[in-house]
Amino acid sequence: MVWVLVVVAGVLVALVAGLAVLVLRLQARLASVETRLVEQAARPAVAPVPGATLRTEAPEYVITDYAGPEDDPQDDVDQPAVSAPVVSAPVFADIVARETAVQAASLVHGLRRALAPETRNRIRFHVRQEVKRSRKQRRTELREVRREWAARQRAAQEPAA
Repeated sequence: MVWVLVVVAGVLVALVAGLAVLVLRLQARLASVETRLVEQAARPAVAPVPGATLRTEAPEYVITDYAGPEDDPQDDVDQPAVSAPVVSAPVFADIVARETAVQAASLVHGLRRALAPETRNRIRFHVRQEVKRSRKQRRTELREVRREWAARQRAAQEPAA
C-alpha cells in the first residue's frame, strides 16, 4: 500500500517539475516577444519623406449592440418591459417531480452497486489482507524490540562482570 503512495508522490513531483520547465520556457518566450515589440515601437515603420504629411487613420468602430425591431426606442413607450417566461404550477410540479425521480433513481442505482455482493466481498478481502499485513508488521517490530532489549541487557551486564 505504501508503494502506491510513493508512486503517486513521484508522479506528482514529475508533473510539478514538468510544469515548472514549461513556465520557465513561456517566460523566456514572453520576454523575447516583449523585446521585439519594444524594438519595433522604437524604430519608425517608414522613413519620413521631407514635405510629406502623415495621414491619420480613421478610428475603428466596434459594434457592441444590435438594435433590432424589438429594441426600437419609439415602441418602448407603449409596451411594458419583457419579463422571463412564466411556468404554470402544474408544469413546475411536473418538472420538480421528474428531477426528484431522476435523482432518486441514480441514488438507488449507486447504493445497489455499492452494496452488491461482489463489492462487499472485494472490500472484505482487502480488509483481511490489510489486517494480516499489519499483524505481520507488529510481530516483526515486536521481535526487533525484544532483540534490542536483550542486547541492552547483555551490554549492561558485561561491564559489571
